[in-house]
Amino acid sequence: MRMVLHLFVWVFLALAIRVHGQQEGFLSIDCGIAGDLSYTDDTTQMFYTSDTKFIDTGTNKEIATTYMTQTLPRQYQNLRIFPNVNRNCYTLTPVIKSNRYLLRASFMYGNYDGLDQPPQFDAYLGVDRWEIDLPSNSSLYVWNEIIMVASLDYISVCLVNTGNGTPFISALELRLLDNSTYQAATESQYLQLYTRLDPGSTSGKRIRYPDDDYDRIWSPWVENFWTPINTSFSINLRKDVGYQPALAVMNTAAMPTNTSANLSFYFPTSNVDPRLQYHVFMHFAELEQLQKNQSREFNFSLDGKYALGPFSPTYLSVNTIFTMSPLSGQDQHVVDLYKTMSSTLPPILNAVEVFIVKQLTSPTDGQDVDAIMNIKAIYQIKRNWMGDPCLPVNYSWNGLNCSYPDSSSPTNISLDLSSSGLTGEIAPSLANLTSIQSLDVSNNSLTGPVPEFLTELPSLKFMNLSNNNLTGAIPTVLLERLKNGSLSLSVGNNPNLIEPSNVNVNNDINPCQVGSCKKRRKVLVPVLASVIPSLVLLTIAIFVLWKLSQRRHQRDTESVVKAKEEVGSISQRKSKDGSLRLENQRFTYAEIIAITNNFETVIGEGGFGVVYHGYVKGAIQVAVKMLSKSSSQGSREYRTEAKLLMRVHHKNLASFIGYCDEDRNKGIIYEYMANGNLREYLSGNTYVLTWGMRLRIALDAAQGLEYLHHGCKPPIIHRDVKATNILLNEGLEAKIADFGLSKVFPVEGLTHVSTAVMGTLGYLDPEYYISNKLNEKSDVFSFGIVLLEIITGKTAIIRSSERMHILLWIGPLIARGEITTVVDPRLAEYDVNSAWKAVEIAMECTLDTSIKRPTMSIVVNELKECLALERARERTFSSRREEADTRSSNSIEMLPNHMRSMAGPIAR
Repeated sequence: MRMVLHLFVWVFLALAIRVHGQQEGFLSIDCGIAGDLSYTDDTTQMFYTSDTKFIDTGTNKEIATTYMTQTLPRQYQNLRIFPNVNRNCYTLTPVIKSNRYLLRASFMYGNYDGLDQPPQFDAYLGVDRWEIDLPSNSSLYVWNEIIMVASLDYISVCLVNTGNGTPFISALELRLLDNSTYQAATESQYLQLYTRLDPGSTSGKRIRYPDDDYDRIWSPWVENFWTPINTSFSINLRKDVGYQPALAVMNTAAMPTNTSANLSFYFPTSNVDPRLQYHVFMHFAELEQLQKNQSREFNFSLDGKYALGPFSPTYLSVNTIFTMSPLSGQDQHVVDLYKTMSSTLPPILNAVEVFIVKQLTSPTDGQDVDAIMNIKAIYQIKRNWMGDPCLPVNYSWNGLNCSYPDSSSPTNISLDLSSSGLTGEIAPSLANLTSIQSLDVSNNSLTGPVPEFLTELPSLKFMNLSNNNLTGAIPTVLLERLKNGSLSLSVGNNPNLIEPSNVNVNNDINPCQVGSCKKRRKVLVPVLASVIPSLVLLTIAIFVLWKLSQRRHQRDTESVVKAKEEVGSISQRKSKDGSLRLENQRFTYAEIIAITNNFETVIGEGGFGVVYHGYVKGAIQVAVKMLSKSSSQGSREYRTEAKLLMRVHHKNLASFIGYCDEDRNKGIIYEYMANGNLREYLSGNTYVLTWGMRLRIALDAAQGLEYLHHGCKPPIIHRDVKATNILLNEGLEAKIADFGLSKVFPVEGLTHVSTAVMGTLGYLDPEYYISNKLNEKSDVFSFGIVLLEIITGKTAIIRSSERMHILLWIGPLIARGEITTVVDPRLAEYDVNSAWKAVEIAMECTLDTSIKRPTMSIVVNELKECLALERARERTFSSRREEADTRSSNSIEMLPNHMRSMAGPIAR
């Protein structure tokens, strides 16, 4: 025998009696059936159970009756859909760590929703994207299969909404394999099935369990230049070891009809990425009792190069030959089986499997995962705690911050379970989070002592145990660390906890002082949510007062709150008749009539008056805001706005073109904004702003306000920041408009000015309303409300059965970590971390006291970070879309019974 190249190894399975395998190590899940249902499948005799024990999200559905045929497997009659949460994860247990498994995910859309539009979405195996095949029409059902090594005592399968329809799934099946098989599957890579075929099949049917002990699905493969052969004798298999292909598969084989020809096949069948790596497994058994003058001996070549041989299959016994190193670097790979010079019979092939090699990312540290999963179980935490705690980064768990070292697995460095309804004692599993730096379990109902095991957390720097029912004394080691400054500890409002008199326990710490709090929203948002009730009470009080004042101020069509008024917001130069002196850009009333074509097109209306569309010099589009002749209040606002517009110039402020001040005809002309105001865009359904567009608009508006506050000398406070005062041009660039209520600080450096309260219901700063003290943070509060509108798509005052302020609506959702409910449901795709950060910014802006709110300069920088996160996601998505487009252009072999499988190798 010639030297065998390292590329191949063969395995001879000894003679033994085959016994049908039982279902030990099998987990068969029918997704979408009721939680109390289970059944034994009539065809496979496998036991199926409901998926309710393995996932917390989703809704059960049935396919359309049109597709409920007698031949359709029962698993495809139901499906579970996931309309509400972006990432939905199954946790498959029990699993034996370090063992090999076959995992199969099956899908049938079946037009369950009557739309006849099969969705597209992503799947993840743990933290890595699983490139699944999905049905392209309502009648197909599809399965996707991998062979993997379990690195933990559970396996996570996640479905992710990518904005192309609601994810769904029909079945999940897990099969324990012999650990001596498929050695190419390791803890660092898995094998994704490309095809599994039964050459020379005589039945023309797919074969699986109970014929195949591991429930592999074998598809028939017949070519017109092959001759099928078979035997009535049983192939001998050893039950305890080996690949054990199905008897019905091994009892048949294919050989070339031309006995001098090669038996050849190639894969893939269409042009794909040549960087993909493949493993091939071929199974052989001699089916003919050869005479003394007969021999079957052949060699193997790969891509035209000799690889192995000569080889002779063993009579009625299985030999498996497989690649030891993956094939790569070519668009197509060719496998040739060719007989030797001394052979009298051509090559045969009984079965073949081809897999694509997929590399795995290191998941979160196993000890951390075990600890977090135990904590989740003990406290029955819902949130978004599915899949891997830290990965993918976009879907890391709410309340967790992770460290992502280059050379090792991610670890959990911060855990925030504040205001989570926790009961019972502090969970012992926390002791296993050895990398944790910040722990916050405040505002719960925890009981029992402060446990000693907390002293064994070497990296812990911040711990907040306040507002619980803890008892006893604080462990001495924690107090020592508190004394030497290595730990900040808050234990306030635990009535039965003994606080030491000689140690200053910090009861007002900020968990985000830890340098690792890169995702501050996971610690900050619950803290922010805790201040909402007092803020909402103020907002409700404003609403009541507004209702009373509304009776006295019917003039304002936008329900602007004008509790008091101050004449002359800005020092102005006036003539003797009180008219405003502006030295240039002045238009006559006759010119205004010509510009607006006799006030032909109305584009808006407010308390000031009516806004008309027009053209200057017949070419430049403008908006002309004319003062209502009956409005003495509007006259003062007109002078304020005109004066301001003459002195402010910024790309994110509406550009001033001119004015008209002729007797009682007063108007302001500014640049025309083709896309109207932000409120119209957020309320409309014809065009939904993407998350990236929304952040860009928010950043534009923030930059405009930043200029007013910090770029103008003296600073200017807008006083009426709201969605209708943010205008959008043809490129959706945002500009702040309507400066009629604006206020200039008369002396630079003042922290506030006392002034009559002005503003709009829902946006008005409650501190300003109560104190009459105006400062730049009043604009910050209003901007925070606008940002919440941008995030949620809702109005500042939500008009449902009862009028509700947006802060009152959003507070409980933030406390529960329900970001997908907070974000406008019309948004199909967005970076979750970006969304959380935007919520965090909005909540900081709307804190109840102005001193706690950020400046607009800080808001601008934070929004830039928000936008950068979303831009990174968009680039990643664009790259994936290009890959998906390439894959979708590849031909896919259509098979009988309304089923589609991945294209297999082609004979040649």
